[in-house]
Amino acid sequence: MTETVAFERSHDILIDAPPKAVFDYVSNPRSWPEWIAVSHEVDSPDRPLITGETFREKWFSREEIQLDWVVLKADSPRCWVARTHAGFIGPIIVRYDFEPVGQGTRYRRTVSNPARPKPPTEAMIGRIDAEAATALGNIKAQVERRVREGRA
Repeated sequence: MTETVAFERSHDILIDAPPKAVFDYVSNPRSWPEWIAVSHEVDSPDRPLITGETFREKWFSREEIQLDWVVLKADSPRCWVARTHAGFIGPIIVRYDFEPVGQGTRYRRTVSNPARPKPPTEAMIGRIDAEAATALGNIKAQVERRVREGRA
């Protein structure tokens, strides 16, 4: 049996928008290419997905990778969880949590790899953190703009 390691990383940001506006944006995988640098194409309905629905995403980092996702939990506007599998790092689980803070939302994105073939290096963790900071900033800008324009 091959040994694996569990890895998890969380990042959060305060967004000046109600939890439902943030939830509806990030739980719609068609929005992902707008805020995730490696996400280039998503085959999914253009709406927030519910528990049990599936979708396909194409990533491009060093090479193109196709990921088949399943939504494990969709509890609007509190929590959304999805899972996929990537050959190079095993299962990937994303969890989005939405906490009301005044008129806004504390949005937390947690990515876990429960069975990685090996632990990430410090350099990899640095890249993960930098990419997450960019993604969260993109989400904040997109959702706050949509709310201002009355589209959320």
